[in-house]
Amino acid sequence: MKITTILVRSLLGLIFVIFGSNKFLHFLPLPPMQGAAAQFMGAMFETHYLYAVAACEVVGGLLLLSGRYAPLGLTLVGPVVVNILCFHIFMAPSGLPVASVVSALALFLLWRYRQNFAGLVQDARPDSKPQVQPVAARAQTAS
Repeated sequence: MKITTILVRSLLGLIFVIFGSNKFLHFLPLPPMQGAAAQFMGAMFETHYLYAVAACEVVGGLLLLSGRYAPLGLTLVGPVVVNILCFHIFMAPSGLPVASVVSALALFLLWRYRQNFAGLVQDARPDSKPQVQPVAARAQTAS
């Protein structure tokens, strides 16, 4: 399972580094778009918002490739994955298979790094006790 995680993390990181860099360097041609998809991408390009998204893709992809900060990389590319999936569901269904694969890869990594995100789904009331062991306690029990 560890090798699968490394492969999926590397593949997802490469996808985001390559396609995020393409938004800056334009080395891959974009497919022609029509209707709402063209208007949406045009607005993102015209307002330069596309560059902010591309920066998140590249930085998140590099963090995934490094392996050391993979949860941070997932945090950066997570919203991008949701937006890619929604874009292809609502505006450009022809790209939905690729968007589904990217989403599946990201969900797999989210599951594999779930201990890093456990604090986000804890009960935050002051009178509740945490249900998750601290990282140091987990490391000691794993030995």
